[in-house]
Amino acid sequence: MVTDQQVTANSREQSAHRCLWCGRGLPSAGTVGRRRRYCAQACRQRAYENRSGLQRGELPADAVVLSVEERDDLADRLYQVRCAAEDVATALKEGASPDELEPLVAQLIVSARSAERIR
Repeated sequence: MVTDQQVTANSREQSAHRCLWCGRGLPSAGTVGRRRRYCAQACRQRAYENRSGLQRGELPADAVVLSVEERDDLADRLYQVRCAAEDVATALKEGASPDELEPLVAQLIVSARSAERIR
C-alpha cells in the first residue's frame, strides 16, 4: 500500500527535475554545480519578468507572462483542438462507424495534449 508520505516524496522528487516555469522535464545534469531550475533561457527570462512585475505591483499574483510567439502558438494549438472536435461532431452526425471515429478521436486527443502544454 502506498502512503501519502510516499506520494508526496515522489511528487517532490519529480518536481525537482522539472522546469520551474513551464514544467517540462529538465535534462540530466552533471554532478558539479547547481541544479538547473529552468529548461531554457526563455523560461528563465519569463520567470524573471513575472517576479519583477509582481514586485513592482504591475502584475497580479496569478498572472502568466507569455511572449507574442508563445501566445500565437497556444492559439494555433487550441484552433487545432476545435477543428478536431468539429470533425468528430460531424462524423457523429453523419452516423460514422466506430472504425471511422477512431482516427478522428485519436487526432483530437493528440491535439488536446499538445494544447495542454501552455509554454
